[in-house]
Amino acid sequence: MPWAYILECRDGSFYVGSTGRERESRVWEHNHDDDLAASFTKKRRPVRLIYAEWFDAVEAAFAREKQLQGWRREKKMALIAGRGQDLPRLSRGGSGSKARTGSASTQGPQPPPIR
Repeated sequence: MPWAYILECRDGSFYVGSTGRERESRVWEHNHDDDLAASFTKKRRPVRLIYAEWFDAVEAAFAREKQLQGWRREKKMALIAGRGQDLPRLSRGGSGSKARTGSASTQGPQPPPIR
C-alpha cells in the first residue's frame, strides 16, 4: 500500500518520505534498521509518524513526497494540523506569504537580501 508520510524527529525537524509498503514497517525501519533507514533519520532518532496519505499507486505517493519536500515548515504544519484552508495562503508567492525559490536542503548558501 503506497504512502507519503511526514515524520517528526527527536530534534523537532520533519522528514518527508514515501513507501510502497506498510507505513508502520517503514517507520520501524527509520527507528531501528541502520541499513534501511534514511541517513537523516538515523541521526535524529527516535522519529514518530505525524502525517500520512494513502495512494493507489507508488508513483503518486512518490510525487506527493516530492511536493511536500518543497513546502516550507509552516505549510507542512498546517497540513499536519488539518488546516487545509491555510494552505493556499502559505504557498510560495501566495497572498500573505513571501516568495521563496528553494530551501537550504536543496540549494547552497543564499546571498543576503538586497535592500
